[in-house]
Amino acid sequence: MILGMFSRNIAILLLAVALLLVACGKKSSDELNTSASTPRATQQALDPSFKTIEWIDLMPQDDLDALLNPPDYLDEIEDGSEEDQLSNQFQIAIAQASDDRYQKALVSTRIKPEFDNQKIRLPGFIVPLEFGKNQTITRFFLVPYFGACIHLPPPPPNQIVYGVFDKGLKVDVLHEPFWINGVLHTTLMENDIAKAAYTMTVAEIVPYVDEGDAY
Repeated sequence: MILGMFSRNIAILLLAVALLLVACGKKSSDELNTSASTPRATQQALDPSFKTIEWIDLMPQDDLDALLNPPDYLDEIEDGSEEDQLSNQFQIAIAQASDDRYQKALVSTRIKPEFDNQKIRLPGFIVPLEFGKNQTITRFFLVPYFGACIHLPPPPPNQIVYGVFDKGLKVDVLHEPFWINGVLHTTLMENDIAKAAYTMTVAEIVPYVDEGDAY
């Protein structure tokens, strides 16, 4: 995967997340519960005290506007050229971040302060970071699309949530999306994999289904 293409498509990926998750939600419960250890959807996932939000709600409007209007120079990079190689593109992105609004948005840690200490529900994919007893996942990154932070350059930090779930999640299928309920905090967390502009104290994790189908 080349960062030149990724940079231009990041906004499309972010805006397509809702549609992709809705499509995933139309899968049968048998498909979602492919592992006996995968948590089952419960009515608690629709607890009205948790406000459902979308990923782009976490991004300041000017960051979103910048990503929706990528600079012309991205079209000038020849596919397969040395400039188009991943490592070089990272260096270019960092070098231009000081004066390019688009590049700043790609690495933005800016948050929406109104979400601090709010009970929210957000759909996404889990990237395990730490494990507890019996290999349950206790710390993870929640990301808006599958493969983020692993197979692709990470999303902007304000599109990553660091999850703290002391109860632990035992799941064998991580390519499926989940609903995450919890209290969101505007706390920055960084490790070798990525940087998250938000942290969530997780209350509940259930397989993703479209909320309209769950009633």
